[in-house]
Amino acid sequence: MNPSRPIFRRKALAEALVRDLAGESFADYSSGMFLAAPRRTGKSTFLSNDLIPECLERGWLPVYIDLWVNRDIDPAVLIAGAIGTALGEYESALSKAAKKAGIEKINLLRTLSWDFTKSQLPAGTTLAKALEVLHEVSGKLVVLIIDEAQHSLNSESGLNTMFALKAARDHLNRGKHPDGLRLVFTGSSRDKLANLVLKSKQPFYGASITPFPLLGDDFVTFVAEVWNSRLAATNQFHDEDIEFAFQLVGRRPEMLNKLLTEVSVGLGEASNLGELLRTGALNHQAGVWSDYESAYNDLSALQQAVLEVMAECAINKQPFSPFTEQTFQAVNRKLELAGNEANASTPNVQKALDVLREKELIWRANRGEYALEDSSMAEWLTRSKQGA
Repeated sequence: MNPSRPIFRRKALAEALVRDLAGESFADYSSGMFLAAPRRTGKSTFLSNDLIPECLERGWLPVYIDLWVNRDIDPAVLIAGAIGTALGEYESALSKAAKKAGIEKINLLRTLSWDFTKSQLPAGTTLAKALEVLHEVSGKLVVLIIDEAQHSLNSESGLNTMFALKAARDHLNRGKHPDGLRLVFTGSSRDKLANLVLKSKQPFYGASITPFPLLGDDFVTFVAEVWNSRLAATNQFHDEDIEFAFQLVGRRPEMLNKLLTEVSVGLGEASNLGELLRTGALNHQAGVWSDYESAYNDLSALQQAVLEVMAECAINKQPFSPFTEQTFQAVNRKLELAGNEANASTPNVQKALDVLREKELIWRANRGEYALEDSSMAEWLTRSKQGA
């Protein structure tokens, strides 16, 4: 028998999101569903274990692409390859549908023997046409799920692919026939994901970012039951101790599991498991905070001021516009409060941004928008300044 591990299911959440995609609720996600939550908080696990099975139960065809796992590969290649692979499941029905869409069968079939390094839809085959064929040969609503979609902005071809998906959406969701396509995008940074929707020149302008619900009390209870089943009856974790630790590790299941393992296995049959777990969580947070502090202290006064203004924008859920007069004034106020020269200007701020990128503290989209690499740093900066 193959080993198995307990899996926490979020069926109610999956059912709710699928109802939203189907247009059965007040929410309208026909233009695209954008779900944002920090990395390692359970998004990908939810997609695999809950959302995709729920789509299948509806009789839909989910097509999943993870741009984070394969981030060294051009996002355009990954997306085209996933659609090509899905088409390959319907080889026997391709000929008739391909002719109807104006595509030669032999061209579409080239996608069947695909390789990450060279896979692409054949020349002249747009994503809209390929998705139209996939919808027709499957007879199903296609749900294209792109995990960590903000990585599409890392290349011009990736951004062009986002515009192509918008065109495919518009093409397949109009007319008298039922809709043929739904798009689901997830991102580990709301600020990065927003670079797809906030401005008129962005592919999904006007769509909204939905906070992906973090794991809650029911997950804490589930974890407590799993771990306590492995421990002696006199040596148990309490829900409140697990909740305390879970909150301090940013509600990240893998990190919580690591702490529980260290306490249960590494420290043996201790009678104070809860206290040890709380201490481990506090030490983890202190280590993360220390890393942020070290990185911050290595910056120049101008770089620190720019980072602080970016953090405030992130906390307030506002876009960061680096070269506006308002931003220069905000940066100069930070500099003056710290007793430094107020020297914010386009060249100086650009240099500061370049250094922050080199230190991997911030991220720049293909068209010049900036966001924090780790949104948790905004929380640390806010707390550290309040305590100063």
